[in-house]
This record gives sequence, C-alpha cells and structure tokens, in this order.
Amino acid sequence: MNNKEFTAKLAQKCKLTNSETTELVDALVEIFTERLKENDQINILGFGVLEVKLRRERVSVNPKSGQRMLIPPKIVPSFRPSAKLKDKFKDVEE
Repeated sequence: MNNKEFTAKLAQKCKLTNSETTELVDALVEIFTERLKENDQINILGFGVLEVKLRRERVSVNPKSGQRMLIPPKIVPSFRPSAKLKDKFKDVEE
C-alpha cells in the first residue's frame, strides 16, 4: 500500500476529504519525527511502540576483496508491535 492508497482508505473510513486526510497524515509524520529526534518513545495503544535505538559500532568485511571496514555507530528508528497486534496475525501464519 502506498501513501496515496493509504490516505484514500483513511479518508473513506474517517469521512474526510483526501486533502484533509493528507494534511492529517503529514502532521502525524511531522510530530512523530520531532518526538523521535528528541529520543522520545511513542506508544500507540493496540499498535506498538516507535523509538530510536543506538546501533553500535561494528566491523564489516567486503566479501569480494576481504577488506575490513569499521562502520560507525548511528541512531536508527525502531518499531516494536504490541501483543494485541501480534495476536491478530497468529491465524495468518498458516
């Protein structure tokens, strides 16, 4: 599902226009980005937790040349689904 399909489906469910829904989604993404930049955790009940994690420094090896490289640490966004969301996919695993 791409952004256009998502906003159309959300507009239909919320009985809003596509432009209103696009503004809503853009504002939501902006708020999430601001909060994550401040290392805040975003907990959405029944969906999961958005947070930032520190990826440690590591050594990588180029398989072709065998050259070893040091990859510096960096901060990356992360998502942990809630137990409620995981339960909805138990029947789908078959």
